[in-house]
Amino acid sequence: MEIRIVKASDSHRKAKPTDESKLGFGKIFSDHIFTMKYHVDKGWYDAAVEPYHDLCLDPTAMCLHYGQEIFEGLKAYRGKDGAIYLFRPLENVRRMNVSAERLCMPTIDEELYLKAIRELVLVEQDWIPHGQGTSLYIRPTMIATEKALGVHPSSEYLFFIVVGPVGAYYPEGFSPTKIFVSEDYVRSVRGGIGYCKAAGNYAASLYASQIAMKMGYTQVLWLDAVERKYVEEVGTSNIFFMIGDELITAPLSGSILPGVTRNSVIQMARSWGVKVSERPLSMDEIMVASAQGKLKEVFASGTAAIVSPVGQIYYQGKEHLINGGKTGELTERLYNEILQIQYGEKEDPFGWRMKITP
Repeated sequence: MEIRIVKASDSHRKAKPTDESKLGFGKIFSDHIFTMKYHVDKGWYDAAVEPYHDLCLDPTAMCLHYGQEIFEGLKAYRGKDGAIYLFRPLENVRRMNVSAERLCMPTIDEELYLKAIRELVLVEQDWIPHGQGTSLYIRPTMIATEKALGVHPSSEYLFFIVVGPVGAYYPEGFSPTKIFVSEDYVRSVRGGIGYCKAAGNYAASLYASQIAMKMGYTQVLWLDAVERKYVEEVGTSNIFFMIGDELITAPLSGSILPGVTRNSVIQMARSWGVKVSERPLSMDEIMVASAQGKLKEVFASGTAAIVSPVGQIYYQGKEHLINGGKTGELTERLYNEILQIQYGEKEDPFGWRMKITP
């Protein structure tokens, strides 16, 4: 499919940020948007990169009523050599297609998905910041647009991509964060859509997240929905625990997101000879390890923050300090190694980096 490109006029272009230290995350968006439509009778059609604009939806558009909305998140990086890189973008389209199938939405051809991202990023390449730790965030999204009330899969959809420059996801930067273990609320359950990057999963997380933030914590650590004892994931990330010489993360049992960075961490750590286990891990086991001095490091992983150290965990009315509240050695090494691969600063033995400079 050909992608039509219509560039914004100079008078409609936005002023680019001049201070990259104040980018924040998800507050600034570029001059263009990619859009593509779908109808059950004709498939995907009318693909275009065009000037950034509002979406026009009927009040009965089905995404507004029945939750057929999925999205992805990835980044474009400006290397020191001037090249533009993506990090494992095929994993994002494959995960989006898994989400689409679960929510009865149409899948997207992998080559078309990558072509859309490439065309939009190249049009907006001047928006890619230059500083290390900064990037161009890419948000592909699909919503149901059929005008109808009544629960059934939509016959029409809109796929769109917006991009914008970002800095650190957390205000703490790479400093250790504090997380709150939620015992009263759950995010998802096996058999549901917890493994999908669906809007409803994030809506379900907001209430407990607000409680955590009011208490001074950065994120919520979710437990399993049945027994409320096994760790699953953090609000926007997967979670890892270094107990003794074993790096442990929750298994992909259907209730957590199969993170691209999660998979990268597992592959990289194993390549270094670290014992990595994807297995159920209870809070009881974590608390015993902490009391015995065996809980060495805890960190979250995700596209937004890459690897984020955890310095404190709040559980059952008590704060538990991890590694003296300092970033662990493995956490820092993983962060630096992945970051250097993303920016093209070192060899990529895993084949994760994709260069898209024309």
